[in-house]
Amino acid sequence: MAKVLLVDDEVTMVQMVSESLRALGHEVFPFSNGNAALESLASSTPEIVVTDLYLDKTRAHGLDILKKAREMDPAPVVIVITGFGSIETAVEAMKLGAFDYLEKPFKLDELKLSIERALSYNQAVSENVYLKKQLKTKYHFSQIIGASEPMQAVFKMIEKIAETDSTALILGESGTGKELVAKAIHFNSRRKGRPFVPVNCSALPENLLESELFGHRKGSFTGAVADKKGLFEEAEGGTIFLDEIGSMSATLQSRLLRVLQEKEVRRVGDNLPIYVDVRVVAATNEPLEERIKDGTFREDLYYRLNVIPVHLPSLRDRRDDIPLLVGHFLKDKVHPRSGNAFQVTKIAVDTLGQHNWPGNVRELENVVERACALSESYVIRNCDLPPSIAKLAKEDDAPSKSDETTTEATTPSDDTSLFPLPQGAPTSLGVDTNVAPGTLSLQPLKDYLRQQEGIYLNRVLTHTGGDKEEAAELLDVSLATLYRKLAEQEDKD
Repeated sequence: MAKVLLVDDEVTMVQMVSESLRALGHEVFPFSNGNAALESLASSTPEIVVTDLYLDKTRAHGLDILKKAREMDPAPVVIVITGFGSIETAVEAMKLGAFDYLEKPFKLDELKLSIERALSYNQAVSENVYLKKQLKTKYHFSQIIGASEPMQAVFKMIEKIAETDSTALILGESGTGKELVAKAIHFNSRRKGRPFVPVNCSALPENLLESELFGHRKGSFTGAVADKKGLFEEAEGGTIFLDEIGSMSATLQSRLLRVLQEKEVRRVGDNLPIYVDVRVVAATNEPLEERIKDGTFREDLYYRLNVIPVHLPSLRDRRDDIPLLVGHFLKDKVHPRSGNAFQVTKIAVDTLGQHNWPGNVRELENVVERACALSESYVIRNCDLPPSIAKLAKEDDAPSKSDETTTEATTPSDDTSLFPLPQGAPTSLGVDTNVAPGTLSLQPLKDYLRQQEGIYLNRVLTHTGGDKEEAAELLDVSLATLYRKLAEQEDKD
């Protein structure tokens, strides 16, 4: 329910509407004096303002209240009402930012419906602001983990090209994070407010991929029962990411070349070109030069795509980043029985550094996920790693006999055997483990529960790979509720 500021110089009407809105659970601030309502705007911080446009001549005008409300941050939604309805006043109010316009005499149901729509609009705006903030944070350069020299070179390249509109070609083995880099380029560019459309060129057969990319006209082939916009049109003003570009057929390569040259697409079955303003970022895990030599990839298309190449190093070429990545993947992961945040021994981290990682960062993330799922304690050791990796260990970090007597094994007796997690990583839920024994730092129950909720939300989002719709379904809450809870957690931090 919402906080509603109600203004009208008819006292009886104010009383009647106030009672009706309070019966629905709204918190109402009623005023029959425009000046008093104007002064109360800042202190009452309403989400919705319902104001008559024509108040007593000696008091503030409804448009004054509307203007001041729209200057607030966050600005409440304003619904204006008047007994002197006219096109001119309606247009003026809407130009000044009014959400809705009701003419007296109006029915209470009409006002209730308008308030419901206003609340939905408010929620949509809040979610949009939150999503943009999340996207900016999630795909900032700092969110791509790596301190090694090869990754620093990648960061510098991304930073240089993000603000340009040049076509980029991301080169790297499978699992190195090519799509993450493409998103970082898009969400740090001037196009960040427009769509980012990823396409896996190897996932669809040629005829379907052609229709998906360029669209089709009704009746152009069997099953084309209606006109369909292609993904290039869907990405208008934004970025289209063409992953596995090397798998594209010769016919589609020719059509893509025309898009890059002419900045226009033609739907299947249509001769009329459609201009598109789209940045193209492509990626491949195979050397296209070899595809050119064997005649399966067009050389002219290669040069059109390879305007700015971005080379992503394999994980075996940046082993210094493995400890950072392990710490990142362990962040917010909690052992289900002990309630302690996961830690890892130095020996286990050294063992991970011995592996060649053919699956790169994606493989490492899966290994850490597996270890957390199978570990008997919150300390990950060599025995929790896949056998093919565990056998590479140069030392043994098996738990002591005292540790083996409980499934909630404590930390190793030699604390230096633990790998130090990045600064700020939690060591347990709701407990400050840095205090001396007997001086436990306590906190209000609601703060503890909110902290637990935040950690659990992060675990679920990690499980779904950041897919909020899937996370909301698993949590059995609406998508709007999930966004609200995430926003609350962000405000707390």
